[in-house]
Amino acid sequence: MLLLVALGPRTFIILHDNLEAEVVYAYLLAKLHLTLAGGPGVVMPPIMDGLPRDAMRSGLSMTLLIFNILRDSPLAAYLLHEALVRVVALLGMYWLLRRYGLSQPAQRGLAAAVALLWAVLPAYSIFGLSVLGQPLLLRAALDLRRGLSRRLAWAVCAAFPWWSALVLVGPFIAAAWGVGLLLDLARRGRAAWPATWRGVGGLALLLASYALVEWRMVDSLLVAKEFVAHREEFDLGRLSPLGVGVGLREAGQLFWLGHYHASPFFKGGIVLAALVALAQVVGPARRRLVRQGAAVLVSVAALCGLAALLPQLSIYWQRQLPLLHAFSLGRFYFLLALPWVLVLVLAVRQLPAGRLAYALVALQVPFALAANPEFTNNLRALAGHPRPNAPGYAAYVAPGLLRQVRTFIATRTGQLPPAYRVACLGLPPAVAQLNGFYTLDSYQTIYPLAYKHAFRPIIAGELAKSPALATYFDAWGNRCYLLSAELGRQFAIGKQPARQVQHLAFDAAAFQRLGGRYVLSAVRLAHPAESGLHLLGVFDDSQAYWRVYLYGVG
Repeated sequence: MLLLVALGPRTFIILHDNLEAEVVYAYLLAKLHLTLAGGPGVVMPPIMDGLPRDAMRSGLSMTLLIFNILRDSPLAAYLLHEALVRVVALLGMYWLLRRYGLSQPAQRGLAAAVALLWAVLPAYSIFGLSVLGQPLLLRAALDLRRGLSRRLAWAVCAAFPWWSALVLVGPFIAAAWGVGLLLDLARRGRAAWPATWRGVGGLALLLASYALVEWRMVDSLLVAKEFVAHREEFDLGRLSPLGVGVGLREAGQLFWLGHYHASPFFKGGIVLAALVALAQVVGPARRRLVRQGAAVLVSVAALCGLAALLPQLSIYWQRQLPLLHAFSLGRFYFLLALPWVLVLVLAVRQLPAGRLAYALVALQVPFALAANPEFTNNLRALAGHPRPNAPGYAAYVAPGLLRQVRTFIATRTGQLPPAYRVACLGLPPAVAQLNGFYTLDSYQTIYPLAYKHAFRPIIAGELAKSPALATYFDAWGNRCYLLSAELGRQFAIGKQPARQVQHLAFDAAAFQRLGGRYVLSAVRLAHPAESGLHLLGVFDDSQAYWRVYLYGVG
């Protein structure tokens, strides 16, 4: 976290699914005072010529509150949000371990060390406590099972949805909690009934709170059906290879490395800690460690299997259950980080709270930090060796460069961005959106299917050249972008080295019908007239990652 603050505007922020997507949405909702707006007819004008507000994340979240407090500075809002998420992660894991796992007085420092490890794990902080807040929910569930601190446990269950994402973790946490209740009931029989009912109550409260937070999205997509989402045409079978072998390989990768959205890190330090603990303890303590560790690892393996195989099974169920088009069944991987850290806790609790135990915890920290691109890229930048393809925030957003483009258009036509629409080639639409442009293209997890159909003719010529791009757009399409067969799936092309597209099959007439006036391109078009475009200007800025070629239609 200190690295991010130390670099200021030059700090690197995760780009994929983060600065190119989630950060932009939070910023625009706050800037346009649409955080709590919703309902039929309410739209986000700068995105896709008026994206329905209900297609975006709920305004009832701590994340949106922070972006509203700092609505004029998305970078400051992101950094504050990141810091708060990490602090709550630290306190939440410590709160869990001081009652369950490392509860002895002598283990207080060891619990703090594990909590610190948990707080620095790589995770998308823009998703709030979806991953890093799970220890809070586990402590609440265990307290309800034992009948302890009930009011605080109920409060955690009610509050968790206000700083996490239903579509990412809600159903999967509910499934895991439900299975836990059933296993406890099967093991203890009648004696578990009071704990089971308390657990059911906590789970019901959690789901009811999620329903309250996300009621607009649920209502617009499932009840009122304000629009048909583009996800209705998802065809997962065309996007990735199928088969048991493929699923098992993916499950193995998830087991050892995790998923990039949900704390991916190598587990070598944890495995070593478990082996050392097994070598140090004997008798009943060793058997107990083996039994408990095996149970947790079996749970991890089951989660990996579900995450890898359920999406494949869902392909066969899509016709019978159309809702599966709009819902990913594979997100059990969001639950993988916590049980691995619990394996570490099971190991070090068997050891004296001395140097060896602390060293085993510390050994995992480099693996965690090395897997965090925000740490590694910013460390390189501070050392004077930044990665060429990892621009800092200011270079990525390039406010000076895009201001030149806005000023040029305003001087030439007298029009401000709300009066015209642009699309981007080789430049993430998020860059234009963060600089006040109104874009026809965007990266959206939900948007109207009718808009996707209206946008496709613009890029139909390029899709015809590349079956891979056609599948990428038709079978998925979250990136509703200007595409080029020559560029492939390169959507962020810096100015060094300079790139050129020889032939762009761009339908200018379809672009104009959708309201398009200008193309902001990060690459030069060798023959723009073939595409119905003409070059208006080339813009550069020494502080920007991009060079912008401005093309007009008509």
